[in-house]
Amino acid sequence: MSIAIYPGTFDPVTVGHIHIAERACRLFDQVVIAIADQNYKRALFSLEERRALMEEAIVHLPNCSIEVYDSLTVDLARKIGANAIIRGLRAVSDYEYEMQVAAINKYLDEGIETIFLMSCAEYSFISSSMIKQVASSNARVAGLVTPGVEKALKSKFADNTNPESLNSL
Repeated sequence: MSIAIYPGTFDPVTVGHIHIAERACRLFDQVVIAIADQNYKRALFSLEERRALMEEAIVHLPNCSIEVYDSLTVDLARKIGANAIIRGLRAVSDYEYEMQVAAINKYLDEGIETIFLMSCAEYSFISSSMIKQVASSNARVAGLVTPGVEKALKSKFADNTNPESLNSL
């Protein structure tokens, strides 16, 4: 059985993330969405919220499951028997960083391959950070996230005193 993990913070999950997961599910017998607990990024949503939003987003993918982790990605891959790590690329600007991540993962475990899936053009501009910036200004994010994520974002930013407000656009 071929198993791949698709790691990220998914803060929040976007339609671009879902599209990459759908494509990965066609390539592998099992895809595990690996939601990072600790990261260099400051999360808007709690780990439990991110997991619940992801569960809703992948309900239509029978060969997809979710794991939460707080270790190196290759450690999780070894633990669950994954032979591949899925990484989405939106633009050339993602490539340099993702190549560094792939290289260190290959150094840590030569048996685990990194598979890059290019975003389709209609999702190439979507990032979780951009979604949070737009939502913090009470602007429309429908179609860029699931209805559940849209509702959760509205709730998070309902109070204009929210310290997570990212009005830099």
